[in-house]
Amino acid sequence: MNQLPERLPRAMDPDDLQKLLSTIDDIRDRAMFMLMLRCGLRVEEVANLAIGAIDVNRRTILVEDGKGAKDRIVYMSNDALHALAAYLRVRPASRARKIFLVEKGTCTGQPISIRGIQKRMEYYARKAKVRVSCHHLRHTMATQMLNADADLSTIQDLLGHSSVKTTQRYCRISNLKVQRDYYKAMEVIR
Repeated sequence: MNQLPERLPRAMDPDDLQKLLSTIDDIRDRAMFMLMLRCGLRVEEVANLAIGAIDVNRRTILVEDGKGAKDRIVYMSNDALHALAAYLRVRPASRARKIFLVEKGTCTGQPISIRGIQKRMEYYARKAKVRVSCHHLRHTMATQMLNADADLSTIQDLLGHSSVKTTQRYCRISNLKVQRDYYKAMEVIR
């Protein structure tokens, strides 16, 4: 029996990404989504992110028990670091280990759930009139890095993929890098 081809990850169109980012006015939400977009975190990794996992001086995050129960280190870009720092300055005092807390309702002050984060993304997607999920931000980060000529093994490490084959899926959709590599090679060949 023939298997259906595996769906490729979809990176966001730059215009749609800008529309989305311009609608995110909540400091907590901006920090959560910037960690997905710039650090490649999965939604469950953002939901489970603990205060002790952040090293602001080194600009690193220790992702504990990521997919496959693997730990990894990811790095924070300037905009991700600024977004997270802005949230931590206004984060309500709480005994919760987890960074991101519910802001309204009966669960105020409790750690936000995976579904709570996804609902916030759905809200902003409707507001910006773009099709996007939390996972699209992660794919966008990987594709942008690949297009910026980051090494595939670096992207693999950052995303926490156990197999480079998973990461190679991004190559099939990242035509900019393929195009640049092609023309660069043709210059050498001629």
